[in-house]
Amino acid sequence: MSKTLRIGGATVNQTPIDWFNNVANIISAVEEAKKKGVRILGFPELCLTGYGCEDLFLSDWVSEKAWFNLQSIIPHCESITACIGLPVRIDKITYNGVCVIHNQKILGITLKQNLARDGVHYEPRWFDAWPADTVKEIDIEGQKIQVGDLIYDIDGIKVGFEICEDAWRKNKRPGYRLQKRGVDLILNPSASHFAMGKSELREQEVVVDGSRIFECAYLFVNLLGNEAGRMIYDGDIVFGQCGKILKCNERLSLKPFNLLTCDIDFENPANSESAVITDNKEKNEELARATSLALFDYLRKSKAKGFVLSLSGGADSSMCAVLVTEMVQRASTQLGWIEFISQTGIDPVTDVKQAVNALLTCAYQGTKNSSQTTYDAAQTLASSVGAAFHSWQIDEAVDYYTEQIEKVLDRPLTWETDDIALQNIQARSRSPIIWLLANVKRAVLITTSNRSEGDVGYATMDGDTSGSLAPIAGIDKPFIIQWLKWAEKELGYSGLSQVNNLQPTAELRPPDKSQTDEKDLMPYTVLVAIEKLAIRDRKSPLEVFHELSKSQNSNMADSAILKGHIKKFFRLWAANQWKRERLAPSFHLDDINVDPRSWCRFPILSGGFAEELDQLDNP
Repeated sequence: MSKTLRIGGATVNQTPIDWFNNVANIISAVEEAKKKGVRILGFPELCLTGYGCEDLFLSDWVSEKAWFNLQSIIPHCESITACIGLPVRIDKITYNGVCVIHNQKILGITLKQNLARDGVHYEPRWFDAWPADTVKEIDIEGQKIQVGDLIYDIDGIKVGFEICEDAWRKNKRPGYRLQKRGVDLILNPSASHFAMGKSELREQEVVVDGSRIFECAYLFVNLLGNEAGRMIYDGDIVFGQCGKILKCNERLSLKPFNLLTCDIDFENPANSESAVITDNKEKNEELARATSLALFDYLRKSKAKGFVLSLSGGADSSMCAVLVTEMVQRASTQLGWIEFISQTGIDPVTDVKQAVNALLTCAYQGTKNSSQTTYDAAQTLASSVGAAFHSWQIDEAVDYYTEQIEKVLDRPLTWETDDIALQNIQARSRSPIIWLLANVKRAVLITTSNRSEGDVGYATMDGDTSGSLAPIAGIDKPFIIQWLKWAEKELGYSGLSQVNNLQPTAELRPPDKSQTDEKDLMPYTVLVAIEKLAIRDRKSPLEVFHELSKSQNSNMADSAILKGHIKKFFRLWAANQWKRERLAPSFHLDDINVDPRSWCRFPILSGGFAEELDQLDNP
């Protein structure tokens, strides 16, 4: 005899407190699951409210509203068990829960036992952890509900939960206790943020190890989309059993919900349904898919009319232009033109170039220090993707500002005495006019800051940092450079050929000054190596030096030069926290992020590593 049930996982693209959208997606997934004969259906963590509600979770009304909206979902749950994430307030304390609805009746609410508190996560600010082995009965709107550390008997199958972080806490995993209680199936509703390469680690440590150690079937269901502005969720649905992945879906979908089913034999695992796993993507493709999803969601959820971009012909702004084009390409392919037009609000179009032209406006803002080469690169790229393209000179504005300050100081401003100020005024003079264009078009103004610039403050506040969204601020410069070459070759962006032949430069000094980014800073490979040790791994300057001294990279062979680079990095990092505090919202895309509002916090005022840097010369 075998005991086989069709289990389903449903990922949904939700928005914080967008009740109509969130409920509609859940109901649509439930109805689709019923049509496919699903008996138990798992949804992501906090899918009813959205995971990114932040301090709203501390209010009474959000949990009350979630409970109110849950009531509209319950009638749809006939002949199925649906497990829906929502916040629960008990005695003025908020808990992260999963409500189990079986055949239109609430069986109970399991509460999360381990809270994510590092990296991008601040769950202890909003939630309390529920104690293990504890069950309590509460009254919600007159209903007596069992909450806490529960297991459920559903169609003869014992079901338990690990909620996201619960599964990452090694020896504190609820699964160990669930195994002792004879659980056959563990559901893991999650809001596990996207980072390049993370999905394979997640599948191994959560699903493969969990199902093997606890000798059970395991279902992981992640949120989908750019839910609240910064975090991206890949919509991963993964089935495993006894240390083996059975099925997984295609991640980073642009559809409002995805459903994946699996027939699991709980007595004879060898008979469980399985499929070839085909969605392990390399980092370049992952980035293209993740940013396409993030930009599409940001556009439609912000109700903006498109994007405006100051296109310099350099790598950073060119990548932003290509990413918007990829968004159009992928969204129109997955959703079809009718739905794409409905979601974006543009006039009817029939091809990608027409849609890009409607959604992306680029401007080349030249000065006397700009080159024909960068203009040609910008114009060629914009034309190749179909973006609307404009160009103008800003020298008149720069001269006006400069002349006013020269009058105030009663002296001329020169490159010998006022280098940084003269560079910055050019970048800042570009800001008002590009903002005006974005305002008129009711569009999102993209700023092109990258993570390497954010590390050391290599950017002009209220200049090239101006904008409401910084889509590549979570990516380092070397990755950007190689990604553009990959995009030219693998994605067919022939318009990048000129961009990919340029050396990165701000073009803010006169041509005879021969300015390049790496001359101003240091080799980008060195900067990234220092960043990973100093910021990601939190090592001191001396520890960074010892680690990099072992490197075979020729840029790190000379100890004195390497020490100079390390000193420069730490000094610039400490001096420029105020800039990082003011950068536009960015997407979290890698295993590191220097946005203080989502990953790395640092004091605006500090001692600047003075003693620690002195140790480099006097260990």
